[in-house]
Amino acid sequence: MRAHEAGALHGDIGSRPPWLRPPGDVNALVPELWPRNVARAADGALTVAGLGVHDIAAEFGTPVYVLDEDDLRSRCRDFRAAFPTEDIYYAGKAFLCRAVVRMIAEEGLHLDVCTGGELATALSAGMPAERIGFHGNNKSTRELTRALDAGVGRIIVDSFTEIDRLTALARERGVRPKVMVRVTVGVEAHTHEFIATAHEDQKFGFSLAGGAAAAAAFKILDEGVLELRGLHSHIGSQIFDANGFEVSARRVLSLQAQIRDARGVELPELDLGGGFGIAYTTQDDPAAPQELAKRLRKIVDSECAAERLAVPHLSIEPGRAIVGPAVFTLYEVGTVKDVDGIRTYVSVDGGMSDNIRTALYDASYSATMANRASVAAPMLARVVGKHCESGDIVVKDEFLPADVQPGDLVAVPGTGAYCRSMASNYNHVPRPPVVAVRDGHARLIVRRETEEDLLALDVG
Repeated sequence: MRAHEAGALHGDIGSRPPWLRPPGDVNALVPELWPRNVARAADGALTVAGLGVHDIAAEFGTPVYVLDEDDLRSRCRDFRAAFPTEDIYYAGKAFLCRAVVRMIAEEGLHLDVCTGGELATALSAGMPAERIGFHGNNKSTRELTRALDAGVGRIIVDSFTEIDRLTALARERGVRPKVMVRVTVGVEAHTHEFIATAHEDQKFGFSLAGGAAAAAAFKILDEGVLELRGLHSHIGSQIFDANGFEVSARRVLSLQAQIRDARGVELPELDLGGGFGIAYTTQDDPAAPQELAKRLRKIVDSECAAERLAVPHLSIEPGRAIVGPAVFTLYEVGTVKDVDGIRTYVSVDGGMSDNIRTALYDASYSATMANRASVAAPMLARVVGKHCESGDIVVKDEFLPADVQPGDLVAVPGTGAYCRSMASNYNHVPRPPVVAVRDGHARLIVRRETEEDLLALDVG
């Protein structure tokens, strides 16, 4: 289902999703939804790594993205332990800043970028270029030139135009960059239409069914300028079911066998993508990294045996699964409005400028009172923002204490991925800061934008 641009005006009046039930304790936290170091103190206020949200709000203001640094590092280590011989690519598009680049580099991960800006951020933070993969369906000559000059580890080519462009640049420089061919395998993940990326009618990759993927691989091998390392597929995002990977692996390894039979070359690498899901609400049940690793290895081993292929070196892309659960957004309540007993709107000081996913993808989120505990009964509420849009919704449906009032703090978990990175200045609202908390101490890693920042770009 696609979110209507008129948002709440076209919502189901007074209804709630079937998975949302009145809580026995409105103050209880569902552990799966929150960073691992979030808890309630004796006074009922949330703490992260021992630091209270009152202190965070007092020092940094609201809204603010709060990153539990040890949680993020632990998730990196969980994937590293589950995939000890594979390359794990952190999704730069989910959230990228120099501090996070350093964290994932220190934890031994690789990094995916898909624009010149993301590449610049990675390089400026000291990410080893050989551990960077460069994605994108329309990489410019300038971006490819920078990638070659930096020595990025692999470039995932996405069109014949890009192959020609990169080949010409490589010839000019006398270099042989490593590339992978992105294959559109015709598998659509069970996810929102806008973020399902492997069905045929889309902008990404080379079609397998139409023969373009094979033609791209043959072109690279025959010209001999670029070093073709392997094939890449990506079937979507927020994926919980491994069945799609089985079909994808079968199809992409069939192409690998076709390349071997036609050119006598067994490509040494395979990237099955990832886009593993996280828990935004209690309806979500993500698999543990160890279970994902076991399933993916079994799939690859089985399909390689069927095609009589040596098992290639595998890469995965966990997507939002690393940074998504490690962050929550902290807001202050401004108004509480009961609309004729139909619905209660709790308005906060952020909104669609710091989390567009609810409006864009019809995404669901959870929320909790953050500054205190309450003995009031649970009340079904809708958490909305301050923007001039009826579709400015942060959390469509959630049970909050019936005594929620202006000045209270509300926290929304699961906002580490695609919230700050997709944030905007709609209504000329400055974007919030990002604060990393560790061992009871907070440090600013992305500062809050100011009105001066906005005006500095206005040259009129």
